[in-house]
Amino acid sequence: MKFIKYIFIFVIITSMISCKPTGKISKTKITKAKAEINKLSQAEINDGWVLLFDGESNKGFRGYNKEAFPEKGWEIIDGTLHCIGSGKGEAGGGGGDIIIDKKYKNFELSLEWKISEGGNSGIFYLAQEVKGQPIYKSSPEMQVLDNAKHLDARLGKDGNRQAGALYDLIPAVPQNAKKAGEWNQVKILVYNGTVVHWMNGENVLEYHLWTADWKEMCANSKFKDWDDFINTAEEGYIGLQDHGDDVWYRNIKIKEM
Repeated sequence: MKFIKYIFIFVIITSMISCKPTGKISKTKITKAKAEINKLSQAEINDGWVLLFDGESNKGFRGYNKEAFPEKGWEIIDGTLHCIGSGKGEAGGGGGDIIIDKKYKNFELSLEWKISEGGNSGIFYLAQEVKGQPIYKSSPEMQVLDNAKHLDARLGKDGNRQAGALYDLIPAVPQNAKKAGEWNQVKILVYNGTVVHWMNGENVLEYHLWTADWKEMCANSKFKDWDDFINTAEEGYIGLQDHGDDVWYRNIKIKEM
């Protein structure tokens, strides 16, 4: 009986040893897919989006009131369209403003921007090319700014010169711009005179061109004598401003409606 008992104990111990974990646990690595820079997803392509900047060339862009892309002041670097700061602010000396070489009427524009400390720039839309006239005299502008250090953040009225604003007219609310050196994602929707600005996923302002409210707002601003601005065109160019400061743009894409 004792012999049988010992055999039974031996079998149980052997079974326990064979079932002991080895310590090597298979782990499944979970990684979050990153959106590719300066590329469209298949869903975006199917939805009608068009990439305006491929991250490698200046194709499709040229200087405002110029036939070619500026020879200085702008560069393509690390997948971005970079305006090289001159250190002289509006006095510039750089390449000047640039535009996309096609007019747009009804559209949704999406892009990302990153500004240097104390930097200033802007995104123009519905702009016209008029000889001897700067782009901002015919074009509404979404402000691009370092709110922490640039003086414009404290000028104007109620924050209407801060990032995301319709420059000098309507503030961006909520004011959710990120600090200098960080990427901001923005969208501009233009449809039959209705204009909407988005910044970092939030609708920050809306207005309506050519209406009595629009004309009154312009009449009470520095734009009161700028006929091409007050009577903003139904179709125009999209532009990026050279304000003399370092600013970077990427993921520039558009969907016409």
